[in-house]
Amino acid sequence: MTKLTTSANPAVDTVENMPPLPPFTLETAKAKVQAAEDAWNSRNPDKVSLAYTVDSEWRNRSEFIKGRNQIREFLTRKWNAELDYRLKKTLWSFTENRISVKFEYEYHTDSGQWYRAYGNENWEFAPNGQMQRREASINDVPIQESDRKFRWER
Repeated sequence: MTKLTTSANPAVDTVENMPPLPPFTLETAKAKVQAAEDAWNSRNPDKVSLAYTVDSEWRNRSEFIKGRNQIREFLTRKWNAELDYRLKKTLWSFTENRISVKFEYEYHTDSGQWYRAYGNENWEFAPNGQMQRREASINDVPIQESDRKFRWER
């Protein structure tokens, strides 16, 4: 990551570049998707929120979120409720500054019920590589723990 010194967009002033930067190629779009998957699997709201512009706009299911602070609060709430969260993202399509992904993730609630969530996201990026818009549609399906696909060593 490198510091930006100037920007035409005040929302990205004095923030860091988040490579790969647009315009995307197949290789850089795949790398961006993998970086997002790795970050979200860290379940670290402070770290993950830095990938978004300070005024980033989200639609996550039926929730509308505006700005990095609300993103951090949302992610904290999410990962406090979705325990042992594990995500897999796959590139669906891309253009110069937009990427679409399909994804699935698994988690369990504090009652022990496991879920697999399926969804699609559309992302739009600022020139510095931070995401400025995220639209997510997600469906949850209850599963048995024995049906989990994503297992990892702790």
